[in-house]
Amino acid sequence: MAARRISSLLTRSFSASLLSSLGKKSSKNASVKRFSTAAAVEELIVPPVQISYTQNLIDGKFVDAASGKTFPTYDPRTGEVIAHVAEGDAEDINRAVAAARKAFDEGPWPKMTPYERSRILLRFADLVEKHSEELAALETWNNGKPHEQAAKSELPLLVRLFHYYAGWADKIHGLTVPADGNHHVQILHEPIGVAGQIIPWNFPLIMFAWKVGPALACGNTIVLKTAEQTPLTALYVAKLFHEAGLPPGVLNVVSGYGPTAGAALASHMDVDKVAFTGSTDTGKIVLELAAKSNLKPVTLELGGKSPFIVCEDADVDKAVELAHFALFFNQGQCCCAGSRTFVHERVYDKFLEKAKARALRRVVGDPFKKGVEQGPQIDSEQFEKVLRYIRSGIESNATLECGGDRLGTKGYFVQPTVFSNVTDDMLIAKDEIFGPVQSILKFKDLDEVIRRANASRYGLAAGVFTSNIDTANTLTRALRTGTVWVNCFDVFDAAIPFGGYKMSGMGREKGIYSLHNYLQVKAVVTPLNNPAWL
Repeated sequence: MAARRISSLLTRSFSASLLSSLGKKSSKNASVKRFSTAAAVEELIVPPVQISYTQNLIDGKFVDAASGKTFPTYDPRTGEVIAHVAEGDAEDINRAVAAARKAFDEGPWPKMTPYERSRILLRFADLVEKHSEELAALETWNNGKPHEQAAKSELPLLVRLFHYYAGWADKIHGLTVPADGNHHVQILHEPIGVAGQIIPWNFPLIMFAWKVGPALACGNTIVLKTAEQTPLTALYVAKLFHEAGLPPGVLNVVSGYGPTAGAALASHMDVDKVAFTGSTDTGKIVLELAAKSNLKPVTLELGGKSPFIVCEDADVDKAVELAHFALFFNQGQCCCAGSRTFVHERVYDKFLEKAKARALRRVVGDPFKKGVEQGPQIDSEQFEKVLRYIRSGIESNATLECGGDRLGTKGYFVQPTVFSNVTDDMLIAKDEIFGPVQSILKFKDLDEVIRRANASRYGLAAGVFTSNIDTANTLTRALRTGTVWVNCFDVFDAAIPFGGYKMSGMGREKGIYSLHNYLQVKAVVTPLNNPAWL
C-alpha cells in the first residue's frame, strides 16, 4: 500500500488554483459557517453511529467496573453527555493485569508462531476497513475532529499501521556473534511481557495503533487505559481484535481517570513496561511511579512547542498555507503543532498579512459537515485553557490580528487566532497551548533563529520552509528535535520514527525503533568443544 499520512487530507500541492479556491469555500458550502459566525446557530448533524461498547474489556469479556461506577463522556460540539462508561480504578487494573499476565505466562499468544500472530493483525486491519464508517463517525462524535479528517486520513492510516506491524511480526530475530574463545553466542530478542499503555485524547485511534501494534507484533500482552475524554473508539476496535482471533487476556482495555486507573497501571508491580503519550507534567508522574514500583522501563511521547521556520527565500503563499496547517490541524490539538512560526524579517509583513487572511477564511463548525476544517476543542478544561493563553497574549502586548474569543455560546469552539509581534519571553511563545492559536515571530538570520528555536524545554519536532538545500541542511542538523519536516509537515508514515529530545519524551514510536520498546535482549553463551571454526 502506498504510504499514507495524517496530512493527506489537508496538505496540498499549493497550486495557484487551490490558493484561489481557498477563499471561495463559502459559496461552495453555503451551509457551513465561517469562524466569524456563531457555530451554535448551526443545526448539528446527528452522528450516524450507535454506541455499542461502554464497559471495560478484561480477559476477552466486556464487564462493568468493579465498583459499579460509570463516568460521562461528552459531545464537544454541545458539551452534552453522549454515554456513560465504566469507570475503572485500581481494582479493575488489577484484574486486567492478572488476565494479561496469565495470557502471557500460560496462554497461546507468546507461543504462537509469529506468522499466525501476523495473520491475526491482518484480519484485524480488514475488520477496521469493514467498520471504518462507524469508527470515523464515533471518533468525530467523541473527539470533535472533522469527519473528513477521521474518515479519509486517520482510518486509512490506522489500517496501514497494523499492516506495517503485521509485516514485522515474523521478521523479529536475534543474532549470533563471535566471541574471543570457544563459545557459541546467541542474542535473543524476547517479548518483554505485560505492557501497560496509556493513550491520549487527541488521536485516540492512531495512538491505539502506535501502542498496540508493536507490542502485539513482538508477542506481548497489554493493559491499555484510554483517555477519559475519548474512550469509545478504543473499546470498539478492541472488540474487533477479538473477532479477528486474538486470544482472551492478550488485549485488555480499561477506561478511567489518570490519578486512579492510570496511576495504578504505572505503579503496578506485575506490569513489565509502560508506554505513555500525554503532557510532560503527567509523563513525569508516570516515570516516577514506574521507578518507585518495579523500575519498569518507560516510553514517553510528551509535549512540544515546535518551531516552524520560514526562510527569506520562501514562496510566501505556499509557506502561509503550510504554516497554517502545521498549527491549526486537529484544532491545534497536536503535540508537534508548529506553534512558534518564525518568519524572516524580509518576508514577515507579507507573510503576516496572508496568514491573517487565511485564518479568517478557516471554516469552523459542526465537524460532521462537509468542508469544515475545524471543530470544537475536546472539553471545557481545554477550551478554558486556550482562552486563558489568548488573554495572556493580549496582556503581554502581542498584537491580536484575528480571533481571540470563543465561537458561539454552545460547545467548545474557539476562533482561529493569530498573534503578531510575539517575543520569546511571552507564555504564548513558551508554553504548549494545544489550541488554534498561531504566534508569529520575526528573525534576522539563521544563527539567531537556531538559537531561539532551540531555547525551549521541548524538542519534539520542527518545520523548515526554504528552497535552498544548504539552508535546509544547516537547519536540520542544528535543530534539537526528534523530527524535522522540510517543506512539509505532519508526515506520519508508519515507518518513520517519532519522538522527542529534552522534555518531549524518551524513546521512539513507529518504525523499527518502536519494536525495541517491547523486546528484551538476552545473551545465551554455550561452550564449543573442539570447533571446526570460530
